Amino acid sequence: MRQVSAAPDFWNDNAAASSHLKKISILEKEIKLWEKLATLQGDVQVLMEFGETGDTELEEINVELNKFVSTIENLELKMILGDPLDTEDAIMTIHPGAGGTESQDWAEMLYRMYSRWVERNAFKKEVMDYQPGDEAGIKDLTIEIKGDYAYGLLKAEAGVHRLVRISPFDSNNRRHTSFASVFVYPSPAQEIEVEINPNDLRIDTYRASGAGGQHVNKTDSAIRITHNPTGIVVQCQNERSQHKNKASAMKVLKARLYRLEVEKEKETMKDLEDSKMDIAWGSQIRSYVFHPYNMVKDHRTKEETGNISAVMDGNIDKFIHAYLMHQLGKTVEVEEA
Repeated sequence: MRQVSAAPDFWNDNAAASSHLKKISILEKEIKLWEKLATLQGDVQVLMEFGETGDTELEEINVELNKFVSTIENLELKMILGDPLDTEDAIMTIHPGAGGTESQDWAEMLYRMYSRWVERNAFKKEVMDYQPGDEAGIKDLTIEIKGDYAYGLLKAEAGVHRLVRISPFDSNNRRHTSFASVFVYPSPAQEIEVEINPNDLRIDTYRASGAGGQHVNKTDSAIRITHNPTGIVVQCQNERSQHKNKASAMKVLKARLYRLEVEKEKETMKDLEDSKMDIAWGSQIRSYVFHPYNMVKDHRTKEETGNISAVMDGNIDKFIHAYLMHQLGKTVEVEEA
């Protein structure tokens, strides 16, 4: 693969070149992981031998064992994520459910949780569309998350998230339940080839709201694109340039149309847009309970924890891993049947 990148015409197609280099980088990192595993295995064996003679403390052995197990789990994840799109970047949208300020605040809490997760994994995020709530929170959010296996990992988060807490917006301190939906789409480095008939698009311009300064609000720089055959609507207002907003909106539209086609081919997923309509009780994938006790529980895998503060600070890897293992188990069952 390195020989291809050394070709004189390699950079003639920047998108293809970037995609190729990303694949090389991922493979090199996986090779280093296997090498690290072999080294740790040798270290653990030596420490165990010393431990039998009393020359090594149990605590030192446990430290190396934890490193060994962590590396195995990391490699296990890489092996599970076998879909070609799993290595790609991701586009995430967060929509509050019914309930006004309560659900909009919950949507912003989820945004912070995923932002912290991005930081923990040394990924990068770019806000493509941000619509603030009337009093607090957000009405709508679209972000692009860049990093190795971003889509493969974050696809575990797609669905309805439920919050139970004593509302900070209720003067009577009553308990409230709020919902927000999270949707995740692949965002390949190489442009997605999706045929879109320009006649199928309705493109509206409007004045942007929120952050961006006076210039943003004085010009019709925001873009809303409606794909009439599917009813998919995407919008972008984060850039001051109408041209840049349109390019970003088209990127999101292509990602969503591509994902829709992939799901149709697999014939294993529900229709994405239909599932969006029910952001309410009974459809949640995960519950976050702040009152009367602390617990986060994934209803698909039964994975749970009482450390809700850590989860809201981006520590969601155990839920992602449990979901991917759960999906792997379902795939094995189908193949055996």
